[in-house]
Amino acid sequence: MENPLHYIQKYPYHTKQILGISNDQFQDLLSIAKRHHLLLQEEIEHNKVRVNQKGGGRKPKLEISEEICLCLFYLRQMPTFEILGLQFGISKTEAF
Repeated sequence: MENPLHYIQKYPYHTKQILGISNDQFQDLLSIAKRHHLLLQEEIEHNKVRVNQKGGGRKPKLEISEEICLCLFYLRQMPTFEILGLQFGISKTEAF
């Protein structure tokens, strides 16, 4: 199965049918979310007491854009978490 985000990147005119918002709205949402995510990460890093070295721990399996696409896809299509995991290449427990 193809990741819906990759499909949207290939065929941006299908964004409204898949996610329920236009491609322009989706791109605006992505830019705002990425900026907000960076600000939150900086704040967390500033207040963090380190036990492990920076860069330690499990790396995220999805990028921010894929996480947002997953949320919008779920809200629009209402698939099971098993199907979400298959679509985005993660396990069903990571899909929630």
